[in-house]
Amino acid sequence: MVDLTRVLGLAQSTVSAHVACLRGCGLVEGRAVGRQMLYWLARPQLLTLLGSAEELLVATGNAVELCPVRERGVRETEQEHSA
Repeated sequence: MVDLTRVLGLAQSTVSAHVACLRGCGLVEGRAVGRQMLYWLARPQLLTLLGSAEELLVATGNAVELCPVRERGVRETEQEHSA
C-alpha cells in the first residue's frame, strides 16, 4: 500500500478531497481496511490513459500548459462569477 499524502507531499485533507472527487466520478473505488482506506482504479482503461498522459509529459519535458485561449476563457468565466 502507498501513503498518498506522503508520496504526493500534500495534506491529508487535500488528498481526501481529490479522492472523493475521483470516487464521485466513478474513476476510483475504495474500501476500509482497518483504520486505512484502500483505493483502486475503477476501470482498467484508466491505466492506458494515465500511461499515455505520462508519456506526453515526458515527451514535452513536463511543459504542458493550458492553451492560452482556454486559459483566457477560464479567467473570463471566473470574473463573471465573482461579479
